Amino acid sequence: MIGIHLNQLPSEGMRLEGDEPPGFLDLEAIGAQPAGPVHYKLEVGLSGGGVFATGRVAVPVEMTCVACLQPFVFQAAVEPFAAQVQLDGRELVDLTPAVREELLLALPNHPRCDRIQNRRCPYHAPETSGGAEPKNVPSAWDKLEKLKTKR
Repeated sequence: MIGIHLNQLPSEGMRLEGDEPPGFLDLEAIGAQPAGPVHYKLEVGLSGGGVFATGRVAVPVEMTCVACLQPFVFQAAVEPFAAQVQLDGRELVDLTPAVREELLLALPNHPRCDRIQNRRCPYHAPETSGGAEPKNVPSAWDKLEKLKTKR
């Protein structure tokens, strides 16, 4: 849990940095696995009846490429991360739900391994069906231009 105890939060705010086990992300539900801990580096403080947090959150996630079906590690990062949690009488404020939501939104819907820098997907889509040379066919517009209209 990424939590802040209000009694330990000075009025000028504080830096909160660390690693958290990634189990709270529930990545198995989307067919992915965590490849390391959730790292966070946040500035937290009090503001208008709530606690705010800004900074960076990141987690490495093992995903499967939709093209080649090979696993690869995607670095999901949210920077700048920003969240505000309203105080409701509790002394412990939990930022975990906000971190989970932002990291899940940072994951690609259709993961491709070639979107990782310096990586090339082993799958190459065929240029034509059947492996033949592509044919140069006239477009439909060319045929329409040849039509003569009656006036």
